Amino acid sequence: MVEAGAWWTVLAAPGLLLVLAVLARAADAVLDARGAGRPVTVSAAARPLLGVPQALAAQPRRLPAPDWLLWRAGVVSVPVAAVLSTLVIPFGHVVVADLSVGVVWFNAMEVLTWAGLWLAGWGPNAAFSLVGGYRFLAQGLAYELPLMFALISTATGAQSLRVGDIAAAQHGLWYAVWMPVAFVVYLAGVLAFSFLGPFAYPAGHDIASGVLSEASGADRLLLQAGRWLWLAAGAAMAVPLFLGGGAGPVLPGWVWQLVKTLLVLAVLVLAARRLPMIRADRFVEFSWVVLVPLTIVQVLVPALVDLN
Repeated sequence: MVEAGAWWTVLAAPGLLLVLAVLARAADAVLDARGAGRPVTVSAAARPLLGVPQALAAQPRRLPAPDWLLWRAGVVSVPVAAVLSTLVIPFGHVVVADLSVGVVWFNAMEVLTWAGLWLAGWGPNAAFSLVGGYRFLAQGLAYELPLMFALISTATGAQSLRVGDIAAAQHGLWYAVWMPVAFVVYLAGVLAFSFLGPFAYPAGHDIASGVLSEASGADRLLLQAGRWLWLAAGAAMAVPLFLGGGAGPVLPGWVWQLVKTLLVLAVLVLAARRLPMIRADRFVEFSWVVLVPLTIVQVLVPALVDLN
């Protein structure tokens, strides 16, 4: 039974998300150091954190005619949407907001990132950032439908849109086992809305980091933080959707939720480092020709099981 959390959970959920995001970024920095042949030390893991004070003190970049209101709105909305998405994720038997449409809420916050990154690309009134914004829109058109069908598969299996009900409905057989297509597509979607790894095309080096190209100081820090916050939020949401939530022997539910989240987060960080970047036009074709039909078939599986 999942219970709505007390007032302290409103602070605990974003705090835990921030810790997970920092751990993911530190792990990425360690992998980067090892790949570059540098010694793997504590300082290598802490390097991203050491750059935070410098970013906060940096002067904002001056541009000829930016739309500051839209630009700032876009920059802020990315990390804020990531934090808000965690309100429906149960840790053990506690959730901040036990919404009856929790899956829809999570997906809505993820879609809000579309608007945020588009505004972050449009607001500077600069070529490279605008191209990066367009790239994310194209990438979003490719991953959003398969991701939605993956979410619908879990909701159909549990016959509920409440995240806690989906976790409870798995009864020892995780949805990741008998909905493998939905699980893999969901993990790919997490990397896509975090625009990391193979889906870093909107922030590609060929366009001087795209949506990040004109952001500096606190603005750039917020956008970068939003990427890793979304990666952590997506990993946490994968646990109740596909891995049975906090169910497990001996240990309390919140411990199992945390352990599973860390494992999923590790897989995502490794995938982000190992997989090559995919051009949006090629991913659009692959998505519409392969992923959309596969995820539609995946949705039919729990639907037929429920009918029987």
